[in-house]
Amino acid sequence: MNTKAIYAACLFAALNVCALAARAEAADNVRNYTYGTQLDIKKVLATSQDATPACGVVNARLTYLDSNDQTQVLNYRTLANNCIGEN
Repeated sequence: MNTKAIYAACLFAALNVCALAARAEAADNVRNYTYGTQLDIKKVLATSQDATPACGVVNARLTYLDSNDQTQVLNYRTLANNCIGEN
């Protein structure tokens, strides 16, 4: 086998291990909101929600920095943006 191919395969394997570790770390910072959840929000980075053409309850996500400057993600449920003015 060619040594360049071996080096490339080793590099590819190392990058995959690093990517998996980063995904596992990010997954640790994802929480689901429940009533009474204590939030430590220093700065909101992004908000998003599922797209829906009708008014109703949808899944939403808040990405923020906590007081230790760690990125956190909070999943919660909210009324869709289409519900403005509806009861």
